Amino acid sequence: MSVLKMDNVVMKFGGVIAANNLNIEVEKGKIVALIGPNGAGKTTAFNVVTGVYNPTSGNVYLNDEKITGLSPDKITNKGIARTFQNIRLFSELTVLDNILIANHLQVKSDFISCALRMPWAKKEENAMREKSEMLLNKLGLLHLKNEISSSLPYGEQRKLEIARALATDAKLLLLDEPAAGMNPHETNELTNFIHTIRDEFGLTVFMIEHHMDLVMEISDKIYVLDFGQLIAEGTADEIKNNPRVIEAYLGVEEDAEN
Repeated sequence: MSVLKMDNVVMKFGGVIAANNLNIEVEKGKIVALIGPNGAGKTTAFNVVTGVYNPTSGNVYLNDEKITGLSPDKITNKGIARTFQNIRLFSELTVLDNILIANHLQVKSDFISCALRMPWAKKEENAMREKSEMLLNKLGLLHLKNEISSSLPYGEQRKLEIARALATDAKLLLLDEPAAGMNPHETNELTNFIHTIRDEFGLTVFMIEHHMDLVMEISDKIYVLDFGQLIAEGTADEIKNNPRVIEAYLGVEEDAEN
């Protein structure tokens, strides 16, 4: 069953075609990677899925429901969450506060009820705090709940950003270069972390990543973009041995005599 489907998606910026007839399917419970050289159109594809861009043509479906043209907040409420290559935490707030902010997407109390501390609003706030602490506990971050997020090591900040995305009750998680800036130890921890949250929360994961060791180890399926065009799809072994991928992304070995 496909959780996400991009059906003949085209995205043009003036005369530039950033995405050209993209057909991508992400099956439920799978970890799917989108790779390609810089400028290949990977982030454009993510921006179309999350409603930042309305495609020039084609459609995006979430669980067979067309979400093309919906605003980013409405898409988030339907169960898609995203992280970014550059970590975007509320850097001066605590770890717990970062999770609480994400949980406010589900708040039913209005501003006046919250401001006046009405009983039902207070009850809802307490429930959100309990839910946030439970999430941090599951992800091994509860001991950091009162720490200022910018004071955390880089790897822990990345985990917090993913935790904040999970706090929206997402079922499809889009990770934009989650290993960017990480050392080998942090990357290994992240690999295990992604597997854990996929299994623990019943998630489907769609990610952009340049770290090829991580991609090859973690992905159930890989799509390869080059100049906005899909040039290959398949398993890690299929992608590693695909001549077009080797030429466009992994590089071609020079003749030994040169």
